[in-house]
Amino acid sequence: MDRHSHLNYSTNARATNVMLPDLARLVRVIPMVEDNFMFLFRFEDPALNDKFLYKPGQFAEITVIGTGEAPISISSTPTRKGVLEMCIRRMGRVTNALYNLPENSLVGIRGPYGNGYPVEEMKGHDVLIIAGGLGMAPLRSLLNFILDNRSQFGRVVLMYGTKSPDDVLFRDEMESLMRRTDLECLLTVEQAYQYPGAHPWRGKIGMVTELFQHVKDLNVQNTYAAVCGPPIFYKFVLDKLLKLNFSKDHILMSLERRMECGVGKCGHCAIGYKYTCIDGPIFSYWDIVNMPELIEF
Repeated sequence: MDRHSHLNYSTNARATNVMLPDLARLVRVIPMVEDNFMFLFRFEDPALNDKFLYKPGQFAEITVIGTGEAPISISSTPTRKGVLEMCIRRMGRVTNALYNLPENSLVGIRGPYGNGYPVEEMKGHDVLIIAGGLGMAPLRSLLNFILDNRSQFGRVVLMYGTKSPDDVLFRDEMESLMRRTDLECLLTVEQAYQYPGAHPWRGKIGMVTELFQHVKDLNVQNTYAAVCGPPIFYKFVLDKLLKLNFSKDHILMSLERRMECGVGKCGHCAIGYKYTCIDGPIFSYWDIVNMPELIEF
């Protein structure tokens, strides 16, 4: 069986086997920060590059052939077709194997999974995007979707905080966003140490919640807040949003750290009657109120 007949078999079989991935080519790897690289994939079947439809906030399962698979958030936006972008952290057997693959290697991709952000409901509203550390990876998809449909959204504010300048994902993109006039981009780091040859830091210094003081006249009744970051990050950001009287159904959190098989078969992501792979990974604060075990502080 040649490569193309194998591909046809894989594509046809997916209709009856949701666990069977499609073949994709690793076309480029871009170093971002330590142990967090951007991986660009293109499906072997040209038609799938247009037919792989997803929403910001969804994820896919990446299979390293002979090693296993891992759920990964999609960092690209569905408004820019042709290449699937994923910012992947090296943290386990599958991701280690992925980091060792040379460009042009074949991998498997199945999905997309999860509910994604309710972008149709968000249209016409202001959007506040708050990211902490690696939480910028899944939020990048939402941000670029909004920017590519800029006229359909109101005011857009991005608040992004990391521990140091070396931890800022998509740094060139962030600095470009700071020069835009249709977006308020606020960046902060907890410490901005400098060393010979370091790229100068042009953002602010402090915790991400301190950025709220630089956002004037926020219309909380008309704003969706999209939040993603480490567990402790949620504690302080959610507390701030609630004190500002944000509507609980307009606070949207990505619990992408809990993703597993994608189809609810393994049960690892089940919390009560919720499955993160199916009911999430995007949850509103109302979901958290009713099921506090969804998030750990």
